[in-house]
Amino acid sequence: MPFLELDTSLPANRLPPGLAQELCAAGAEILGKPAERVNVTVRSGLPMVLSGSAEPCAQLLVSSVGVVGSAEQNRQHSARLFDFLTAQLGLGPERIVIRFFPLEPWQIGKNRTVMTFL
Repeated sequence: MPFLELDTSLPANRLPPGLAQELCAAGAEILGKPAERVNVTVRSGLPMVLSGSAEPCAQLLVSSVGVVGSAEQNRQHSARLFDFLTAQLGLGPERIVIRFFPLEPWQIGKNRTVMTFL
């Protein structure tokens, strides 16, 4: 169950229509998970500073069970996610940062329990 949280200083009117749905589809393909299990949040218009600059920027937090736990996995995911984000947001790769967090099934609550028991 991947979670993708995109924060950006770009105003909502500068984001492509359907960005959350497109990020869901791209994330599912990149991480090898069904889109029905991917959770996406997009927050725009945030006051942000990246590398000391307040120029338009974005950061993506990717957390999941089993697919973001190694440098080799994340290296591959990073390249593909950067391709998606630079194309969709119109930002250079130097204005985007991605953070990967591996999760354990007991850290995700669903249907009144945790994923360990589902």
